[in-house]
Amino acid sequence: MCGICGAFSASGPPPASPQVVARMQAQLAHRGPDDEGMFLDDRAALGFRRLAIVDLEGGNQPIANEDGSLHLICNGEIFNAPQLRKRLMARGHRFATGSDVEVLLHLYEDHGEALLDQLNGQFAFALYDSDNKRLFCARDPFGVAPFFYTEHGNALIFASEIKAILTYPGIKREVDLTGLDQVLSLPGLVSPRTMFKGIHSLPPGCKLVVDGAGTRCTAYWDLNYPTTAEAPDSTAQHDRQVCASLAASVERRLMADVPVGSYLSGGLDSAFITALMADQGCEALNSFSITFDQPMFDEDSYQSLVAKECGTIHRSSLHPAEDIAAALRQSIWHAECPIKESYNTASLALSAATRDAGVPVVLSGEGADELFAGYLGYRYDAFRALRGQVDPPAAEAELRARAFGAADLFYEKDLLAHEAQRRWLYSAPLADQLQQFCFSNTALVDPSKVKDRHVIHQRSYLDFKLRLGDHLLGDHGDRMLMANSVEGRFPFLDRDLVQLVTQIPPDQLLHGFEEKHVLKQAAKPHVPAEIINREKFAFGAPGSAFLLLQNCPWIADLLSPATIRAQGFFNVDSVEALKRAALRGPALPSGGAPDDALLTVLSFGIFLECFDMPRLGPGGI
Repeated sequence: MCGICGAFSASGPPPASPQVVARMQAQLAHRGPDDEGMFLDDRAALGFRRLAIVDLEGGNQPIANEDGSLHLICNGEIFNAPQLRKRLMARGHRFATGSDVEVLLHLYEDHGEALLDQLNGQFAFALYDSDNKRLFCARDPFGVAPFFYTEHGNALIFASEIKAILTYPGIKREVDLTGLDQVLSLPGLVSPRTMFKGIHSLPPGCKLVVDGAGTRCTAYWDLNYPTTAEAPDSTAQHDRQVCASLAASVERRLMADVPVGSYLSGGLDSAFITALMADQGCEALNSFSITFDQPMFDEDSYQSLVAKECGTIHRSSLHPAEDIAAALRQSIWHAECPIKESYNTASLALSAATRDAGVPVVLSGEGADELFAGYLGYRYDAFRALRGQVDPPAAEAELRARAFGAADLFYEKDLLAHEAQRRWLYSAPLADQLQQFCFSNTALVDPSKVKDRHVIHQRSYLDFKLRLGDHLLGDHGDRMLMANSVEGRFPFLDRDLVQLVTQIPPDQLLHGFEEKHVLKQAAKPHVPAEIINREKFAFGAPGSAFLLLQNCPWIADLLSPATIRAQGFFNVDSVEALKRAALRGPALPSGGAPDDALLTVLSFGIFLECFDMPRLGPGGI
């Protein structure tokens, strides 16, 4: 992974000077400490910061095609590049580098935008076609690589991180209230929304084309489960196919000219990946874990067990709870949004330890829970289905239909009750105007992808769209990894593997209410039984109650009535009630608040300071 940035104007004048591009590049230096490059003409300005992974000597960007009519900057990896390169060379294409991403240029020459159908990788790229005065951009199907953009004047400005866009002349900073409402209501932000009004995130599996006809964002790939009428064969066994497909995915993701390691959480997903890496003969395989000094969060014994079984060179980093407050500000700066739990600080410490060990690439287990029915919610859905469907009240059904595309689809919480909780938390002007920016005003997903699907497949689709792409792979993943110049790769998020799993019957994914049944069967020859038979252990770290007990003056100031009132977003009395409840224990005030709402309030205050965001006036919107 690297950092890309730039600007494009289909109808002059030149969109950026070298000085502007250099400022944007500087904000991405942590994403690419090894090299940088720039290309400018009268329509396009492309900037690049490189984290050298493949073709260390010759792989810097931008890269041009043979006649110089195409210029490319790409953040990420094309894992099937060797096969694509061989086919392209047979067709007469000449390569100037050994970089995997150069195949994009030659695929575009042959197939245009349809090149996306041939890729297996994690990527966000911008390809400038000077002959046709066009900028063609795309993001990988699952959202591993970030891509943000905005339109200003006659130019489209884009970057791997928003902080680079904010350096472009004339870009205004304003809180996107719908983004804030998403953070409070969902696992995190959902593309195309960001926390910055007017700055968009290109959704996973989407392409962006800018030319004389305007700007167009369209989907080229989406997760597609069979309808209930297309139910796959429930008698076939899939564990061997899953194991073979996952092993092939791991092998693809070992492509690198630098050391590749693994993250070990202590759970099944990362253990299986590490075991497959060891099975493929990875020499001097490095594994990394984070541990806590509080037993309720610590998984050290399981991490050590897997490391010993796989013969890895294991490094375990202790993340003392006292370090969380000190790291919060840095984690918000890199996440570019408020957070709902403090585990991001542990992720930040883990990537720092990984980089210090000289390992710039790690494989990790994200995506397995969403793909193999791994969260507790899948059990709840199955129990509800067994009891029989109970129609929600009309008002609740309307909210669900707008947000999720199906009136009877429950996801995480009752939306009507949660709306009341948010009104309680927001300042009076925002509470009165909630319907103007409520997260459920617009559809979050394609309703055709949940219609007539099994409830397990419905939840999987929502988890991919609402939890994985922008949160687990975004603020929690890419941003915490790349803060320390570490690239994360995720074998479960492989197009071939995902296509296979979508055809597995739901009653095998959640067999007898056992989550990840198929994956556990596939892992048995490779992973210790103690890991396979563990109850799911969710990542966690000490939250707002612990932070309050640290008596940090800056935290007290950010949560003080004076500061909350001056910011204008939250109700002073409600925040005070949350503080009292946090210090009492798990009890919440009347009506409650979702997740660790106080930590969201605190991290939102940090966000406002980090990015010098304007506060809300006394009248609200």
